[in-house]
Amino acid sequence: MARLLTLEDGIVLTRFARQTIEHFILFNQKATFPESPSEALTEHRGVFVTLKKRHPRNEQKWELRGCIGHLQPGPDSHHQSISLLEATRQAALSSAFEDPRFPPVRADEMESILVETSVLTLPQEILTIDRGKLSDQITIGTDGLIVQGRGWHRGLLLPQVAPEQGWNAEEFLQGCCQKAGLPPSCYLDPGVKILKFQAQIFAESVPNGEIRARKF
Repeated sequence: MARLLTLEDGIVLTRFARQTIEHFILFNQKATFPESPSEALTEHRGVFVTLKKRHPRNEQKWELRGCIGHLQPGPDSHHQSISLLEATRQAALSSAFEDPRFPPVRADEMESILVETSVLTLPQEILTIDRGKLSDQITIGTDGLIVQGRGWHRGLLLPQVAPEQGWNAEEFLQGCCQKAGLPPSCYLDPGVKILKFQAQIFAESVPNGEIRARKF
């Protein structure tokens, strides 16, 4: 079982995510790992890096600027496991430069971008006979969701998405179905898998500022 990260671990990880992006912008090279990382940062874990930028018309709001990550491979997966640090490096680069929803991050944007890392537990399928009661097994602010099925469709929403959007559990399920490119009610289909996971979330309070653990 993966150990919990300390706040110090989260600070190191989130700073490394920012340094990875800035180093690539300046030198077109991958950043080197932090010296003497804790054992927790060398374990095989899933992680997402989220970038947010101030809303152009409301400085009190932040809007998404990129979010991509890695799931921890399950025991039956053929995908290679990588360390949490390597997964974070890859996720940071992908979020900044490869998220298809946004143009690549520019150097002059970094001073206005918040960096957030979410370290994931191994997803577990929610098993229930009554699909209409799936929402009873979801805790808003704690659980993230994965919807997969009907071919290659898959959608993932991090635990922080539901409280940030003001969604209840049913709306969270619907949103994740839509993220997968499926109808909002697809979670009622027994052929569609619904999985949940938890995350430790660490985020800058201001761009390049103090890093805190987020709780909901």
